[in-house]
Amino acid sequence: MSYGIKLRVKGDYALFTRPEMKVERVSYDVMTPSAARGILEAIYWKPAIRWVIDRIYVLKPVRFENIRRNEMANRVSVNQSDMDKGKPVCRFIEEERQQRASLVLRDVDYVIEAHFELTGTDDSDPGKHLAMFERRAKKGQCFHRPYFGCREFPVDFEWCDELPESPFSGQQDLGFMLHDIDFTDNMTPHFFRAVMNNGIIDCRKEVIA
Repeated sequence: MSYGIKLRVKGDYALFTRPEMKVERVSYDVMTPSAARGILEAIYWKPAIRWVIDRIYVLKPVRFENIRRNEMANRVSVNQSDMDKGKPVCRFIEEERQQRASLVLRDVDYVIEAHFELTGTDDSDPGKHLAMFERRAKKGQCFHRPYFGCREFPVDFEWCDELPESPFSGQQDLGFMLHDIDFTDNMTPHFFRAVMNNGIIDCRKEVIA
């Protein structure tokens, strides 16, 4: 019995930042497998399962748009030493604001095809996990609102039984793309050669560390 799922996700904007761009944010052409995994985990995550992305279906033409966004110059860092010394653990946007240009995706629509693997805990009933994810997806429930790369770009999601028709035909090489980050190995990023065939990206290819 297969325990795979299909989830349709769409939104007005998306920003899947290329790591080689240091100052101005530039998005990949399509959603990365790591971003897709984050969406699934926002809807349903348990220590007993690990989501694996199989394919990403691109349902709308790739459109880019230049925008300017307010960002914080520094991250908020909190540690016990600062708390003991009474230092503030907040940032004031008026003092830390920076405006940066971003090349984002506009009007995105994808289908995520994925499955989960059991991690070996006591909660090892795959049928239960599949049923819980399906129920939450159909009701629009999530632990936190999933987003396309940045929290200001929220995701609308729905359970998918049938795949809509894609506007793409033929093969398109999208170059090297972030596949995921290995949190068990000092947060090591892994990449893969993303190729889109008739609007479908196969994410099961061998990754490159």
